[in-house]
Amino acid sequence: MTEGTKTVAGRILWVDDEVDLLRPHLMLLRSSGYHVDAVMNGQDAMELLTAASYDLVLLDERMPGLRGIEVLDRIRSSAPRLPVVMVTKSEEESTMHEAIGRRADDYIVKPTSPRQVLSVVTRLLAGPALRHEHITRDFSRRFGELRERVSAATSWGDWADLYSELVDWDLKLEEAGESGLREILKGLHTDLSRGFCDLVADRYGEWVHEGGERGPTLSVDVLPRFFRPILDEDPAALLVVMDCMRLDQWRAVLPIVSEYFEIEEALYAGLLPTATPFARNAIFGGTFADELAESYPEWWERGSEIGYNSFEDELFERHIHELTASRIPVHYEKIFSAQESEPMLARLGGYLSSPSATALVFGFVDMLTHGRARSRLIWEMAQDTSALRSLTVTWFERSPALKALRLAAQRGVRVLLTTDHGSIHCRRPATIYAGRDASTSLRYKIGDDMKVENPAAVMSTSDADEWRLPPGGMNKTFALCREDYFFVYPTRLREYQNRYRDSFLHGGVSPDEMVLPAALLTPR
Repeated sequence: MTEGTKTVAGRILWVDDEVDLLRPHLMLLRSSGYHVDAVMNGQDAMELLTAASYDLVLLDERMPGLRGIEVLDRIRSSAPRLPVVMVTKSEEESTMHEAIGRRADDYIVKPTSPRQVLSVVTRLLAGPALRHEHITRDFSRRFGELRERVSAATSWGDWADLYSELVDWDLKLEEAGESGLREILKGLHTDLSRGFCDLVADRYGEWVHEGGERGPTLSVDVLPRFFRPILDEDPAALLVVMDCMRLDQWRAVLPIVSEYFEIEEALYAGLLPTATPFARNAIFGGTFADELAESYPEWWERGSEIGYNSFEDELFERHIHELTASRIPVHYEKIFSAQESEPMLARLGGYLSSPSATALVFGFVDMLTHGRARSRLIWEMAQDTSALRSLTVTWFERSPALKALRLAAQRGVRVLLTTDHGSIHCRRPATIYAGRDASTSLRYKIGDDMKVENPAAVMSTSDADEWRLPPGGMNKTFALCREDYFFVYPTRLREYQNRYRDSFLHGGVSPDEMVLPAALLTPR
């Protein structure tokens, strides 16, 4: 900002009937590069605000004529984003609450030192630029180390920790408006994804077999490891499963949750295929898909990809009774719409008021992710990962999920919040040759005698036992897309490419789908 040839840090209007006593404050602000106009009443302030542009207003609460609160109301009507700092002699809590309630950006109690005022002004006016500079400098310093760690990573823990840090950097750089550095970060994410998929292809069979080297915590371990300790210590516990929530979406809503809970987060590996029939059944039942098909063949044989999850309530109840060796009351609810939420919340209060284990599954994020491919409106609103995160936060702020969490916090009930799988922004097609018996999913295929044009795009096996999947017959092949590939058929190549390129999909192998949060929430 310039005035003539002089650069100023910002234009400030100070409104105070004792402006003559503020000369040391005005001098320090001006010597720090700020242009400051001072007036003694609210009417003069409104006239100046109409005639000129200001970056911040320092506003005395008690003045002759218009009170500071009245001036604040008028400012909020005409310039809702203009930062306003209330300055008052009153230390009464009600005065502070009134100022904050009317959207003052900060609050200073007289007497105040010039340095204190300068600190508040600098935070509000220069804070974003300083944070931007700080984040940019820190990322530039950290980038070389991150690149070296990607080259040196060898274990699940290495890759999961790296992915977690990249998610955090993406959120920080987005907040700072650093689009250039985010593009650099995307390149690093691509390298990480490739290395992660190599590890999974090499080690997954060991992870899922007893006696093998079980590197990460898996979907089947979530309740024994994270939920059972709550049940062992508390009379009531709540499990919240957010269907298809990526780690970055969870981290984006975490600040909202942290208003009500202390949060401890761990990372676990979602089972393959990273799809609801396999990954979520594993959470609720504590069983791999081959065990489930053997123990309950009638469920698996008559189920479709949707119907496979029709028995989560039974799996959850049996698993909880096995884990606790008791007949503790067990409750299960699946919520897809706002219409279903009010009856659920009414019942939830009763569940949490007595010894019980309660599970809630929320389907909105999954509906949003899949709906993007079907609706042009949602496609335009969720064009990339940032937009998908933003829509998730917007929903979550008014969601039945947050209402349920608030209710748990009010009742002093601890919560395990997790997800069954994530999703990945798919950009590259992988042509597959398969018969009509092949499954319809775009990230994983199960079928007879399938072949993929680009073997590097997939992770595959013909041995169901290798991945703990139900046996599919002599010629069955199990193929999962790696990284950001999605399956297309040669006979409908352009149609599938045009329809599904840039979609968010799941079922395959990538850190976006497999590296998942398990968050223990303890009421504040």
